[in-house]
Amino acid sequence: MDRGIPSSANEDIELYMRTYYSLLRSSGEIQIKSLIETHTQTNSSLHLHARAEEPDMAALVYSTLRLPECIQQVRLVLLGQSEEVFAKAGFPDVEHWQPVSAAGRRRKLYFDGKDALAAFIASASDIDDLIPILTAYQIEWNKLYALLEQSGLRERLGAASRAELAHALRVSAADLATLENIWGGNLLGPLQTIARARKQFALRLLAGSLVDYHKATQRWWDHIAQTAAPLLEGRAVYFVSSNLHSLANLVSGFARARERDLIGYIEDIRHEDLLREYQAIQAAEVRSSKENFLYYVLKKYLADPENAAAAQGWAAAEAEAGITTIPSDRYLDVGAQIIELKRLSPARLDPRLARGDLSDSRAVIFNIDYPLGLAAYQIFSVVSQSVEQVKAFYLMGKSATLNGRIGDVIIPNVVYDEHSQNTYLFNNCFSARDIEPYLVYGSVLDNQKAISVKGTFLQNRKFIELFYREGYTDIEMEAGPYLSALYEMSYPKRYPVNEIVRLYQTDFDIGILHYASDTPYSKGQNLGAVHPSYFGMDPTYATALAILQRILKREARA
Repeated sequence: MDRGIPSSANEDIELYMRTYYSLLRSSGEIQIKSLIETHTQTNSSLHLHARAEEPDMAALVYSTLRLPECIQQVRLVLLGQSEEVFAKAGFPDVEHWQPVSAAGRRRKLYFDGKDALAAFIASASDIDDLIPILTAYQIEWNKLYALLEQSGLRERLGAASRAELAHALRVSAADLATLENIWGGNLLGPLQTIARARKQFALRLLAGSLVDYHKATQRWWDHIAQTAAPLLEGRAVYFVSSNLHSLANLVSGFARARERDLIGYIEDIRHEDLLREYQAIQAAEVRSSKENFLYYVLKKYLADPENAAAAQGWAAAEAEAGITTIPSDRYLDVGAQIIELKRLSPARLDPRLARGDLSDSRAVIFNIDYPLGLAAYQIFSVVSQSVEQVKAFYLMGKSATLNGRIGDVIIPNVVYDEHSQNTYLFNNCFSARDIEPYLVYGSVLDNQKAISVKGTFLQNRKFIELFYREGYTDIEMEAGPYLSALYEMSYPKRYPVNEIVRLYQTDFDIGILHYASDTPYSKGQNLGAVHPSYFGMDPTYATALAILQRILKREARA
C-alpha cells in the first residue's frame, strides 16, 4: 500500500504553498500579484483556464461564492485567530466592524466599511483555502477589467445591451445570467466597480503559530462550555460533525406540524416549481420524501422576515425536544448543538426513525457545524479531552467523487491524510444497507478509499489521476484530521507521520459518510447545478437518518 505520493504528482502545488507561506512570514503586507505565477502553474482542477484571456467562469463563480459581497471594495485582507491578535497588530476594534458572510464558506469576517476585511482563521487550512480563492478572484476580476477596457464599454456600461456585454466579456448569455445571480441580481453595479480599477489584493497574517490556533480553539470550547457544562457533565457523548439543521429537523417535528403553513407559504410566494413537486409527492407520482421537502421549505420559511413569530415557535419546539443550540462565538464559526436523548418524544420523530424507550439514557448527542480541514483535529481534540466519555464519532460531510455521481453517498474505510501523510485503516460502522432505505435518487458506494486534501484549489488533474490509479475515489478535507485526533484517543502518543495506521481496536463507533457534491472529471458540475436545489436534501437526510438511527438503536432500552 502507498505511504505517500511521489513529489512529481504535486511539486507545482508544493511550490505554490511554499511561496505563500514564505511570503506570509513578512510582518508587512504581501501582494497577491506575487502569487499569480505559481498559482497558474499548479493547473488547479478548480482553475483550469487561469492563463486564458477569457474568463474562467467556474473559478470566478466558485471564488465569488466563498467571499463576502464587500470583497468588491476590499484591498487589504487581515488574517488572525482572535481579537487579541488583531488588537496587538493595531486593530483593536475589529469586532465592531461590520459582520459580513459568504454564501459558500463559513468564516468569521468583519469589514471596516472602507477597504479592509478581517478574517478569523481556525487553522492552517483557512490559509490554504483563502489564499487560492483570493488569487483566483483577482485573476478573474482583472480579466473582466481588461476585456471591458479593450471593448470600449467601460464608459458606457449603462447603455450596453446584454448581447454587447456577453460579446465583450467573451461569455455566453447563460454565464452572464449566472454572474447576475451570484451578484444578488445586480449585474451592472459590480461590472461598473470592476471597470473602474484592476483588483490588487494585499494580505497580512497577524499571527500564525500553532499555539495561536490552539488558543482560539480552547476559547471556542470555553464559550460552548459556559452553556453546555450542565448538559455534558458525567454524560456519554455521541460526537457528530454535520450541520445544525438535519438532526434537529428529524427530532423536533416542527416542519411536519407546520405543513399547512409551509405549503401556504410557497403558494403565497408563487413558487410554482416547489408547489408542483409537493403535489406530485402527494399524488405518489414521484419518489421524493415529503419530509425532506418540508425541511427544505422550512429553511426558506424561517428566513423570511415576515415569519419572525414562526421562528420563535421553531426555537421553542427545539427546546421542548431537548435540543440546545449554541451559536458560534467570535473565534471559530462553528456552532454546536446538544440533544438530550431521554427527552426525545417518539411522536415528534421523523416517521423513518425507530421508536424505542430512551427514558434510561443519560447520553447526549454533541453535534457541530462541520469545520474546515485541520480545525477538525483541533476541535475534536479539545472536545474529547473535556467530556466524560466519547461513545461514538460520526462524520457527515460533502466530498468530490471520482467514480460516482453527484448525490451519491460514499462510505470509506481507508483515508489518506495529506496533513499527516498517514494512511488510516478503520472499520466504518456504516455500510450501504444503512443508507439505501433513505436514499431515493443516488447510489451508495461503500468500501471506498478517501483522501483528505489540504485545500480545494490545491489539486490538479495529475494529482487526482495518481490517486485514482491507487483506488482513491473520495476527495474531502476533514476525515484525515479527525482520524488523527481519534488516534490520540486510542494510543498514548501523538499521531505518527507517513505511516499506515490501523484503528481497528477502538472501543467506540467510527462512522464516516460523505455525499458527493462535485465531480472533478465533469467541470462545472455541482449539487446545485445538476438538480433543483431541494434535491440536495436527499443525500443529506439519508446520511443524517443513518447516523441518528444508529444512535437511537444503541441507546434504546431493550
